[in-house]
Amino acid sequence: MEFTKTLLIDAKSNNIKITSFYRFIYNFLFNPIWKFFVYLRISEYLNKKKKNSSLISYKFFFNISKYVLRRYSIRLGFSIPINTLMPGVYIPHYGSLVINSNSKIGYNTCLHNNVVIGANNGSLLAPQIGNNVFIGPGVKIFGNITIADGCYIGANCVVNKSIIEPNSVVVGIPQKTIRSEAIHWWQKNNWDLKIERNFN
Repeated sequence: MEFTKTLLIDAKSNNIKITSFYRFIYNFLFNPIWKFFVYLRISEYLNKKKKNSSLISYKFFFNISKYVLRRYSIRLGFSIPINTLMPGVYIPHYGSLVINSNSKIGYNTCLHNNVVIGANNGSLLAPQIGNNVFIGPGVKIFGNITIADGCYIGANCVVNKSIIEPNSVVVGIPQKTIRSEAIHWWQKNNWDLKIERNFN
């Protein structure tokens, strides 16, 4: 149930219309970003199952799904480990996108291309991104930092300090907060991404 709910939320946030099994297959075949999300969520589901079950089959199928996900991620230019994206993350374009395995990207976050979210000097501590955050093209976010809910990070901005004030608009190198913006990025696009967040 959680697996299905996650996929439905991902579909809605990425403007994928799934009204039938036919539409699911059609989008899977012809929408490369939707195909990535399906592979990603299958791998996450099997990874959780193999940890909570003694059945060898879960580990076998997880290894297969992880291999397929990796091959397809390379084709798209994505380096996104499992269990880093919360449901509802929007990826508008394929292209270079690198996320540290210890990062967490919140609900309804928009991730543009050429974004790097990583740790500093081999640290295990990586950025934690809140919900409803807009991350523009070319943004670099590094270190043991947190980004508050509802923030906008402008194109090519370099962020290495926490943004603790929600709804901040941040630009530049080094980062500079220029104003506050109460309307989320998806509200500006007239999307309804208010979702149920009962995930464990």
